[in-house]
Amino acid sequence: MRKIFIAATKQNDGKTTVSLGIIKNLQEKFGKVGFIKPIGQRYLEEEGLKIDEDSILIEEVCGIKSGLKDMSPIAVEKGFTEKYIMKPDKKNITGQIQNSFRRISRNQQLVVIEGTGHAGVGSVFDHSNASVARLLGSKVIIISSGGVGRPIDEIILNKALFEKEGVKVLGVIVNKVLPDKFEKISRLVRKGLERKGIDVLGVLPFNPMLARPTFEQILEETDFQVLCGKEFLERSVAKVIVAAMEARDAVRYISEDSLMITPGDREDMIICGLSSFRDAGNSKLKICGMVLTGGITPEPPIMGLLSKAQIPVLLSKSDTYDVATCLHDLTVKIRPCDKDKIDTVIKLIKENVDFKKILKGI
Repeated sequence: MRKIFIAATKQNDGKTTVSLGIIKNLQEKFGKVGFIKPIGQRYLEEEGLKIDEDSILIEEVCGIKSGLKDMSPIAVEKGFTEKYIMKPDKKNITGQIQNSFRRISRNQQLVVIEGTGHAGVGSVFDHSNASVARLLGSKVIIISSGGVGRPIDEIILNKALFEKEGVKVLGVIVNKVLPDKFEKISRLVRKGLERKGIDVLGVLPFNPMLARPTFEQILEETDFQVLCGKEFLERSVAKVIVAAMEARDAVRYISEDSLMITPGDREDMIICGLSSFRDAGNSKLKICGMVLTGGITPEPPIMGLLSKAQIPVLLSKSDTYDVATCLHDLTVKIRPCDKDKIDTVIKLIKENVDFKKILKGI
């Protein structure tokens, strides 16, 4: 049975994106492909169990029916690390991972194992990504975000940790490379890593659509309230505008699918947003929604206009700066309902990853 451990140089480099794309493409060749995320840090409650959200995504999208608990045996919930430090139980965690992997891999031709964070994550409870890859006898693919110097430095550091555990690194996939720098970065990163004896298995261009959150996702990650436009929460956000200037100046910054952040009592700014249309012959607004700050609900006449605008309008008790910071730091994850994003990922991986080299290595 073949095994691939998908690691990364840090969180949010695109492990789940790559895992999803690899599984969907290799299902055409192998048919029976399993998945496990031994240790998960972002989990959901499913039937009373704490299950990593990436495992739920893979199960639904890829049709892998191996039992969610086995696909996500260890959930690092609040207080997990502290409890472990006070009362270590390495054998118990090891046993759970091994037992789940044994059940997951039964009758499979290939198992994709997704790590969490960089090679050293999990060391605090004696199960770093590097040691888990060794435990499961898997070779590793390292994912890194686009660039040249920093990614190469981080890849070398992570490779050293895996090799210390006796784990072979098959190669790397460089993700989220800006399209206008793609050719240059692809050329340099391949040459730079070749000097270090590391294969580049793929270079993926950044697709801004994959990084766009929907208003529903924003609500899931915040304590914002819906004032109106609940039926439009699946709209996605291309740009965030902090509307803290004069309305006449704000117009220059409003582009299509912008989310406007403004205090709830800035009636001039709200009207400015509601007056910005995509073009002269289109009645559709440029803004895709608003977040009103300061816990201030607009006066009834303004609320009436917002209700008719067919956009989601959210209310936050925080000030404008805190809301802008919160949205900037938002982690956008692909969900099972994001069909367009999923199709884009599958195509992206198929066109930019060397599967022949991967299969030869495993």
